[in-house]
Amino acid sequence: MIYELRQYTLWPGKREALIELFDREFVESQEATGMRIDGQFRDEGRPDHFVWVRSFPDMARRAESLRAFYGGPVWQANRDAANATMVDSDDVLLLRPAGPVWDLPAERRPQGTDSVLTASIAYLPAPVTPAFRDFFAAEVAPAMPVIARFETEYAENTFPALPVRTGEHVYVWFCRSAPGDPVPPVPALDEWLAKPLETLRLTPTARSLLR
Repeated sequence: MIYELRQYTLWPGKREALIELFDREFVESQEATGMRIDGQFRDEGRPDHFVWVRSFPDMARRAESLRAFYGGPVWQANRDAANATMVDSDDVLLLRPAGPVWDLPAERRPQGTDSVLTASIAYLPAPVTPAFRDFFAAEVAPAMPVIARFETEYAENTFPALPVRTGEHVYVWFCRSAPGDPVPPVPALDEWLAKPLETLRLTPTARSLLR
């Protein structure tokens, strides 16, 4: 599986408009092309940011699905309204599983906010090594409620109309907690990092599968 972690910077006050449009128009229409919309979120620490995750069986199917969606009628009818909410939509990490990945429900049903997720992004000086994977498994994963872990996918972008970040080496993991719980403390990672750990605190939208 191939995953995209997408972070959008929006114009002030436009996040709810994008969420309403996204949840109404862009979930089933994207999934009809063969991709999956794993989750969409409000970033609690940044009121003008929208974060979402989608996945594909492989890079070839990714290209096919993205061509079908962005060339299709739903995006063509709603792209101006969506783009009008966005300052930047190019902050995209292309990822592959680095261990167990979340279980998602079979059906998408509107729900209230019953959980908070954190996405932690570790920037490494080089591609992930077996030593780092062993350290994470021994020191980090047992101390946190980790539900999925990923690392950089280095394959060439098969849909260059949508940029992805390149020249970086990341290890990303997601944790789940109850609303109001503090962000779980992360065991010391400094010796492994090329720059400080980035942590996103995410509240699922009503139609997010991942919650």
